Amino acid sequence: MRTLKYALLGLIDREPITGYDIVKEFESRVMANFWYAKHSQVYPELKRLTDEGFVEFKVILQGEKMEKKLYSITPKGHAEFVNWMKKDEPIGVTPKDLFRLRSYFTDFLPAEDYLKLLKSQLRMHTERGNTLKRSLESYAGTVPPYGTKEYGDYSVLLGAVMREDYYVSWLNVCIENLNKQTGLE
Repeated sequence: MRTLKYALLGLIDREPITGYDIVKEFESRVMANFWYAKHSQVYPELKRLTDEGFVEFKVILQGEKMEKKLYSITPKGHAEFVNWMKKDEPIGVTPKDLFRLRSYFTDFLPAEDYLKLLKSQLRMHTERGNTLKRSLESYAGTVPPYGTKEYGDYSVLLGAVMREDYYVSWLNVCIENLNKQTGLE
């Protein structure tokens, strides 16, 4: 399945957008928490979507000479996107997590080294969680109305905060267990 296709259709369905702005969306504070696509993936997919009749573009001038394509969704593209949105997909493959892979093989690592890794991960996930929580504070404790872009942003941001809180809890338990067994601090 070309999942990127649907991410692009959703972004274009919100409003006409350039390829450059699509790439920026994938780097945004919200979208980067659950999806990523590179420049080299976005533009070929935009061409396919255009060839399939799901999107169209018009060339607009920016400045005196620079041209850019402004993509908009076609009725066919909107129908395709909405049909995809209604599907209930099975749970996907677990995302890869390098640190959990290292944790799985701790029988090959001295406890002191693992503790350093645990503390480093704890610091990084705590920092990421705090950054996400600051972003969530922009909603001032109010859930945006359903059917708005802000509602989707809020929901995904809340999920990212909860994910980081869980990860921090897991790391703390691992550190506590290791400390109890080894006497390390």
